[in-house]
Amino acid sequence: MSDGKPDVLLTAGEVAHSRAGDVFAEDLDAADRLRLAFGLLDLLDEYWVTCEIRFANEDAEGPLPADVLWGGYRERLEADRDAEAVTYSLWVDWFEDHATSATAFAEVLGDDIDRVVAEPSEALLRRARRVLECSGPVRWTVKEPTYRTAVRLPALRPALFRALRASFHDVYGDLEPAAALALLDRLQLPADTRHLAELRHVLAAGHRNHHRSPGAWDDAVRSCS
Repeated sequence: MSDGKPDVLLTAGEVAHSRAGDVFAEDLDAADRLRLAFGLLDLLDEYWVTCEIRFANEDAEGPLPADVLWGGYRERLEADRDAEAVTYSLWVDWFEDHATSATAFAEVLGDDIDRVVAEPSEALLRRARRVLECSGPVRWTVKEPTYRTAVRLPALRPALFRALRASFHDVYGDLEPAAALALLDRLQLPADTRHLAELRHVLAAGHRNHHRSPGAWDDAVRSCS
């Protein structure tokens, strides 16, 4: 309910925008404030809560405890429930910012990829797929070792294909065409996989990003049709 109008129900988004920041003013230590914020995220399922978490991480009293911060992200990426707010947060906030992308990617997947491949539980696979699919903006030099390890596990190959495609199409996507093409060929996807031929075409032509070569994808579509 609204403070000014107690009979008016607020939406989850309105609660997130009006109350999420207050969590970090509670008389608790930083770790417990962060846990409370993650609890609010679970309750509201609103991206804005993740924004308040990042604001708190960057303010004068930050950074937030890294083990609680990234443990909270990993837990929600592994959960068998919708994780759109969390993956969107990774994509547009943590991964697009080169000051944070390497650490964020390492924490949510890069440091664990060997374990994921060796012990592929459903929870770990769920996290890996979700991170791969939003990892387009992460610098190629940061994510390539993880991609090369992930390709060894057939269960991750469709997500890795989407990661390569996003690395080409995202506004801030990053890849090295020759290395990405070599990875693409290792995926062993069915030949009729949607957009596979087009992606192979643009990578073979040496294109790094859709927005740097705006006509390349259309040319690939015509050539592959």
